[in-house]
Amino acid sequence: MRYKLLLATNNEAKVREYRGLLQNLPVELVTSAELGMTTIVNEVGESLEENARLKAMALATKSQLVALADDSGLEVDALGGEPGRLSARYAGEKASDRDRINYLLARLKGVPWQRRSARFRCVIAIAIPDGKVGLCSGECRGFITFEPRGEQGFGYDPIFYLPELDKTMAELPLEIKNQVSHRGQAAGKVRQVLKRLGYDRTF
Repeated sequence: MRYKLLLATNNEAKVREYRGLLQNLPVELVTSAELGMTTIVNEVGESLEENARLKAMALATKSQLVALADDSGLEVDALGGEPGRLSARYAGEKASDRDRINYLLARLKGVPWQRRSARFRCVIAIAIPDGKVGLCSGECRGFITFEPRGEQGFGYDPIFYLPELDKTMAELPLEIKNQVSHRGQAAGKVRQVLKRLGYDRTF
């Protein structure tokens, strides 16, 4: 039996990643835009976990569907963990990916390679209309480059370097990125969360 799973994002790049990451689950992925929904959730939580939960619960309640939301952040050690949960708004509400990258690189000006360690974190929340919510997470460690490299991906991908692959996230084909990324690791746990929420009958 297939059922609709609502992705709480209209970021086309993120939707594309999730369609690949969850393709083996017996679900039909739909987005708010496809359902004509215009629900806006203010991300007022103090953590990735809180923001993911807020978004998932709001969409599940509004749509009466199972909803999946994530909140992701880049945590740079030399900046005390910034930008973290504010990653998408680090250079201002209207900033582009390029603006955010340039701002982060400016903040790291003069910081040597060995001190540019960072990690991507992703927290996924899955909510069902009766109010139950399950969480899962993933993280990926790397370094911040001195300049952008690669044309794939989105967000901070062009400056997040993976030593084991000698490439930035933006230099990886999507199928490889999905195997190693923070979002890929978190998505690999979605099946278990759905089971805990009572959807084991579908697996």
